[in-house]
Amino acid sequence: MNQQQAYLCAKKLRREVKPYESTGSKKEQVSKMFDNIAPRYDFLNRLLSLGIDQAWRRKAINQLPTNDTSHLLDVATGTADLAVEMIRQGKAGTVIGVDIANEMLDIGRKKLKARKLDGRIELQYGDSENLPFDSNTFDGMAVAFGVRNYENLHKGLAEMNRVLKEGATMVVLEFSKPRMFPFKQIYNAYFQYVLPIVGKITSKDPKAYRYLYESVQAFPEREQFLEELIRTGFSGGRFISLTLGICCIYVAKKQTK
Repeated sequence: MNQQQAYLCAKKLRREVKPYESTGSKKEQVSKMFDNIAPRYDFLNRLLSLGIDQAWRRKAINQLPTNDTSHLLDVATGTADLAVEMIRQGKAGTVIGVDIANEMLDIGRKKLKARKLDGRIELQYGDSENLPFDSNTFDGMAVAFGVRNYENLHKGLAEMNRVLKEGATMVVLEFSKPRMFPFKQIYNAYFQYVLPIVGKITSKDPKAYRYLYESVQAFPEREQFLEELIRTGFSGGRFISLTLGICCIYVAKKQTK
């Protein structure tokens, strides 16, 4: 990365997009937003992605090593879809999921109880930028559609690195921006105009899905995100583009000393 690219990347990282107001903590606003849309969150994910989000999660978790005795962490777990997939694929014996939205966690706990997974998956309130775990605790981790919501991306990734064991794998699933004409233009129109209208009607929080579009535009994707992973102690980073570039899977390992 040359100096100009590094400057543009740093500038992009400093561009903070918030769900509601320009003033106040992004973290508090994100927590409020997800609490607001929690009752309809799973339904809207399936509806607005035409069910593709489930396939994305399966492909993301497939990047983790298979070990049914591993202790894994699901950051920004939401309603625990990713944590459930970890168990389903035999990637973990136990999973802890953390999130800053209590309403989302409550729905996730009901889901786990109904599937009889509450003995293997524990959900708890936790701030991704100040994780309540000792260093070198987890055998692996994943986060789906959460890192772009961090108030401080560098700090959040550094915390995730801290609680991983050396050499352990981290997987990030996050939205990206398609580059292929004309899909790029069609996708942008849908994401910017159609999705917020549907979200407004169904979730009763019109700003939540406007924020989704804006936060994706501001997020440092692909090579820029890999550079940020290197800066926070990860190595061997790579990304896998999905569905014509709508989102990417990022895979990296905690550096060994």
